Amino acid sequence: MRAGEPHYDIVLKPQTADAEGHPVHGPVLRVMSVRATGALGETGYPRYAGEGVEADIDPRTRTVEAVTVDGEELPYGWVALIAEEHDLEGENEEEGEGEARSA
Repeated sequence: MRAGEPHYDIVLKPQTADAEGHPVHGPVLRVMSVRATGALGETGYPRYAGEGVEADIDPRTRTVEAVTVDGEELPYGWVALIAEEHDLEGENEEEGEGEARSA
């Protein structure tokens, strides 16, 4: 997905720390596809929505600037990121297995 396209896959991951206390992201907990709504969010970035998610995304940096999932803020310790190709590997095989895509 290139910046400026009207569709993104967002992944939710736990944020943990390594032995030195540096932040690291754990495994993908949930993958959601969002599409541009045509509106700007409260952050001033374009708003995207889908699969229970509303997100303000900076298309230039591919950064999720604000997000709600199922109407709620993310639980403490979770992060929302634009999916990279390695995040989506195996998703096609897991599709249809509800537990593989739910948080």
